[in-house]
Amino acid sequence: MKKPLIVKQTPYGDGVFANKEFKKGELITRMKGKTYTWDSAPIESDNQNNHFLQIGKDLYLGPSGFLDDKINHSCEPNSAIYIKNGKVNLFAIKDIPLGEQISFDYSITAHEREHDHWQMECLCESKNCRKIVKDFIYLPTEIKREYIKLGLVPQYILEDTELILSRRQSI
Repeated sequence: MKKPLIVKQTPYGDGVFANKEFKKGELITRMKGKTYTWDSAPIESDNQNNHFLQIGKDLYLGPSGFLDDKINHSCEPNSAIYIKNGKVNLFAIKDIPLGEQISFDYSITAHEREHDHWQMECLCESKNCRKIVKDFIYLPTEIKREYIKLGLVPQYILEDTELILSRRQSI
């Protein structure tokens, strides 16, 4: 039986590719790794290569050492992270053909912390590339609305988005 995902070299490093067709709504993989709080996470200072995934207001999934660490960002993703009951799963948000690179928008789970303004250079080269990947709050309004409408935004971000926006407007 062939594996549903394979790692291949891309011009920017490793990427994960579909080794079968995935239908919209289908589970692609479970994200693994040890969970950390912000204060306990050994997060690397190199934002371009830190494999920590925010999964709660102050909860992060560390690198697993497996292929889930190699799933890249895209400003036009074909999958999204769903967090439920402590499980972190990656699902297809559109049909994914055999051979296509698996990607998700890192901004969907990234939540601004008071003293941390995470960002990284985007190399996705999609026609709508934002060039810089930042926390959810910094996404263009129309993209935020679309992600919310599709049910892709985790609850911890939805709860704080209004508060963050009102705080910025009063400054």
